[in-house]
Amino acid sequence: MSTNTARKFTLEEYIAIEEASEIKHEFRDGKILAMAGAAPDHVGIVSDLTYLIRSQLRGNQCRVYAADLRVRVTPEGRYSYPDLVVVCGTPVFDDTKPQALINPTLIIEVLSDSTAAYDRGDKFHDYRQVPTLTDYVLVAQDRAYIEHYQRQGESELWLYQAAEGLDATLLISGLNLSLPLVDVYAQADGIA
Repeated sequence: MSTNTARKFTLEEYIAIEEASEIKHEFRDGKILAMAGAAPDHVGIVSDLTYLIRSQLRGNQCRVYAADLRVRVTPEGRYSYPDLVVVCGTPVFDDTKPQALINPTLIIEVLSDSTAAYDRGDKFHDYRQVPTLTDYVLVAQDRAYIEHYQRQGESELWLYQAAEGLDATLLISGLNLSLPLVDVYAQADGIA
C-alpha cells in the first residue's frame, strides 16, 4: 500500500477518484492509499479461507466477499478493502460508487511484511468503530499462525485467541466456523 500524494483529499474527491480508477484505493485521514498487488501465497490463503468459510456458512443468512469489496470503516469516511469480509443478515451499502459495505460481521486480513503493523494497529483501531463487527482475524502469510479478536457483547472489550501450527484449528464460535490451519494454508508454499 502506498500513499498517492502528500496532500489531503476530501471524502468527495476520494469517491470521484475511486469511481474513475481501475485500481483500488483505501482512504484514511484525507490520504488516498493505492492498494498493491498481492503475493501468490497471500492470494492462495484468501482463496482457501473463502472456500472454507463459504462452505460452512452455506444455507444461513451470511455472505462471504473476498478482496474487492470496499468497506466503510467510519461514518466520517474511512474506507478499506479487507482481504475477506463476512456479513450476516442483509448487506447494507452506502450510496458511493463503487458501493461500500457498512455492516460487516467478520473481517479477515492476511498479513504481509508491509501491512502487518498497520493491520494490527491503526486499521484494527478503525475496525473496532464498526458496531456490527464481531470478529477480526489476522492470518500470517509466512507461517501457520492465525490471531482472532472477538468482541464481547456491546462492549469495547475484545477477547484474543491464537492458533499456531498446521495441526491447529481456529474456532470462531459466534459464526460456528472451524478453520483447520492445514486447510487455510493448503496453497501456501513452504508453510510448516
